[in-house]
Amino acid sequence: MAADVTAMLSIHDVHARRGTEMAVKDVTLTVERGTWFGLIGANGSGKTTLLRAISGRLDLAGGTCIIGGEDLSRDRMRRAQRTGFAPTGEALPNSLTGGQILDLVARGATDPLRSLGAIGEALAIHALLDRRVGECSAGMRQRISIACAFAAGHEFVILDEPFNWLDPVAAYDLRLALRARVDAGLTLVTALHDLPTLAASCDAGVLLSGGRVALALDREALSMGRQDLGAFERHMIQVLRRDRLPSPAPGE
Repeated sequence: MAADVTAMLSIHDVHARRGTEMAVKDVTLTVERGTWFGLIGANGSGKTTLLRAISGRLDLAGGTCIIGGEDLSRDRMRRAQRTGFAPTGEALPNSLTGGQILDLVARGATDPLRSLGAIGEALAIHALLDRRVGECSAGMRQRISIACAFAAGHEFVILDEPFNWLDPVAAYDLRLALRARVDAGLTLVTALHDLPTLAASCDAGVLLSGGRVALALDREALSMGRQDLGAFERHMIQVLRRDRLPSPAPGE
C-alpha cells in the first residue's frame, strides 16, 4: 500500500481483537494532516479497540497502518511512540501527582506545560500539578489523562471520548482549545458520543457498526450537518439505532 503524503494516518483492512473477539473488521480510512477526525458508534461498535490498535496499545490482527508516511503495521512500539494517547483515569497511579505524571510522559524531551499550551489552560491543569491522583475526582483524573496525550508534543493525538466526566465549562473550553490546536496543524482523532460536537468540530469522520465502517462522513456531510443539526442527528440516530437492535433469533 503506497503512502499518502497528505495523510497523517492511513489504515487498510485493519482487524483488531478485544480479548478473543474480533472487535474491528476490515476497517479502511484516511485521516488528513491537520484535521479533526471523529469516530462515532454505539457501545461495543469497536471504537476503543480501533483507537488502541492504531496507537500501539494493542496488536493488529491484520491489515496495514501507516502513520506519518511510515508503515507501522507490525511495529506496535513505534505506533505508540508516534501517537499522543490519553490513558484511562483509572490507570493513573494514585501515589503520583499530576505534575509527576506529566513529567514521566514527557520523559525530559520537552516541557509538558509548554507543550500543553492553551489546552492546559482549558483543563485548568495547574490546579492539579501538586495533587495526588488518589485524591482526584473522576473529572480531575480525566483532565490529567487528556493532558498526558499532549505532554510530549506529539503532532498526532488520539483521544477516546475526551469530554466524558468533564463539567460543562471544561468541556466547552477544551473543545475550543482542541479546535484551535488542529487549526494550527495538529492531527486529532477522537471517539465521540456527542453528535453536535461531531458536526460542529470535526472535519471528517466515520460511524462504526459491528466493528466495520457503516458510514463515512466527509467535510461536505459535516458541513450540511452544521446547517441542519436536527436533520443530521435524526439521520445518525437512525443508523446508530440499527446497530443497537439485537440480532434476530434463528427462524425469525
